[in-house]
Amino acid sequence: MFSSIQRIWGNAQFQTVVQELKKVAQANPKKFAADAVTLFGTAKSFESHSIIGNKTLNTLGLHRFRVKQAAKLAESRREKLAKYLGTDEVEFFQQNGFILKENFLPEDEFEALSKELLETALDTRETLQGDTVTRRMALDGQALKQLPHTKRLLESKHWRALLNYVNSSKVQPMYYVQVIISHVRKGRPDPQTNLHSDTFHSNMKAWLFLTDVAEDEGPFVYVPGSHILNEKRLAWEYQRSIAVNPKTDAMSRRGSLRIQPNELAELGYGQPQAFAVKKNTLVIADTYGFHARGPSVRPSTRIELWAYGRRSPFLPWIGLHPLALPVIKDRLIPWYWKGLDYLEQKYQRKNPWRKVGKLLATDEAVVKTK
Repeated sequence: MFSSIQRIWGNAQFQTVVQELKKVAQANPKKFAADAVTLFGTAKSFESHSIIGNKTLNTLGLHRFRVKQAAKLAESRREKLAKYLGTDEVEFFQQNGFILKENFLPEDEFEALSKELLETALDTRETLQGDTVTRRMALDGQALKQLPHTKRLLESKHWRALLNYVNSSKVQPMYYVQVIISHVRKGRPDPQTNLHSDTFHSNMKAWLFLTDVAEDEGPFVYVPGSHILNEKRLAWEYQRSIAVNPKTDAMSRRGSLRIQPNELAELGYGQPQAFAVKKNTLVIADTYGFHARGPSVRPSTRIELWAYGRRSPFLPWIGLHPLALPVIKDRLIPWYWKGLDYLEQKYQRKNPWRKVGKLLATDEAVVKTK
């Protein structure tokens, strides 16, 4: 053991890492301590994280290492979760990176669920990006008391098994009614129409569409198979990590890397697939894979039951999620929103999610200016 330690300590790259970490720590000790704690968690920002965004460390392979280890652990966890799904479901996801189920609920169940979600006013926030408003309506514990059909679905074993498998761990999602309202003003195009990966590791988003979605009215778009970490993708991740600079687009600087369509073939991936779907279609995707919101050629509104879940990618186990505790899970969204409000008030970190009161999903957009 002593000999192994000596070899590691004498390694030139190791010494470079040590010296670089010393520099970062000396520059801002408090921030370094906080960033060191989050290094092996979900933190992803090249811009605001002093270690993740360090070019010297990324040149030595820090980002590459995080991506590769996260992918290995996700694969291991999914092997444990596969027994809760059908073989065809597992095989379809492994090939594509998403699960697609048309006519997901029996017609009468879907109509009852859709009616209560479309006709119940819920606590709502909106954000404006380019010319498009995204509305999120909280489905927290308090709201679900009014929504028995929705509550039954979210607690059903098969629903939870599908979300857990795609996420690669037993996740406690945040649930919303999400409404995408396009062309609410004249402005830049919606930045979510650019193909991107949400973060450096597997995570989950789900859409149970409550309305039909046309191919030219802002559909969800996904590149099948792009959740697979091959050597070309790993090399691309490495190159992007060392190329990030102040002129790089803002979303990439924050760790949600953008990609051009003509780069996909170079990484061994196919072309994007647009989900022009009928209502009562369920899509659950690993958004490490490249995806986007398709452009809308006219003013349009898309309404869905939406779920989002993300856990630390470096955990070997699939359960033991503190956010799933009853006292916490029912309050996740209110606490999250209050946290964003506090950061804005205390530290002037602008909260993009603006309060708009209780709304129906079908109401017009409220936030139309920045």
